Amino acid sequence: MDLKVTTLDGASAGEISLSDEIFGLDPRSDILQRMVRWQLARRQAGTHKSKGRSEISGTTKKMYKQKGTGGARHGAKTAPQFRGGGKAFGPVVRSHAHDLTKKFRQLALKHALSSKARSENLVIVADVALDAAKTKAVKERFAKLGWANALIIDGATVDTNFGLAARNVPHIDVLPVQGINVYDILRREKLVLTKAAVEALQERFK
Repeated sequence: MDLKVTTLDGASAGEISLSDEIFGLDPRSDILQRMVRWQLARRQAGTHKSKGRSEISGTTKKMYKQKGTGGARHGAKTAPQFRGGGKAFGPVVRSHAHDLTKKFRQLALKHALSSKARSENLVIVADVALDAAKTKAVKERFAKLGWANALIIDGATVDTNFGLAARNVPHIDVLPVQGINVYDILRREKLVLTKAAVEALQERFK
């Protein structure tokens, strides 16, 4: 698969050949859904907590006599049915993460990249280096290129000036190639890869 390479100014910068094994797959929504679910589960803090009956401090004196009241039999007021009592089967601190094999995660990333290529929302740029960290100038370039909602992936490191200029632009995310992930790819309309990012991805999946 060959795609045109552009610059941040919108000029042509030749073409680049993309591997069909990475960018030419038939994307499967079930694989992408499982991967996004895995990512979001790992992000959950899992710090929600409520006190159980054994954690409530309260009297254990019997509230009233066992028989003759016409009501239910009760003992301590720390029972779940009373206000201030411990919660029955309440949430506890835990990890929401579940297992997903490395091979499956790699496959899901290939399907996410292929989905952007198939929908013609994949853009290749020569580089994203800037002489000065000017947000206004970057927004003008994004508007000219039609990048209103995009994930931009640079090489091993993101150009400092570009990172500073783009971080305040709404709906624009900038990551080094090591941080590329399925969730961020799918949540943005455009996927913008530098030539360095493409080379790193093709070397990674070789």
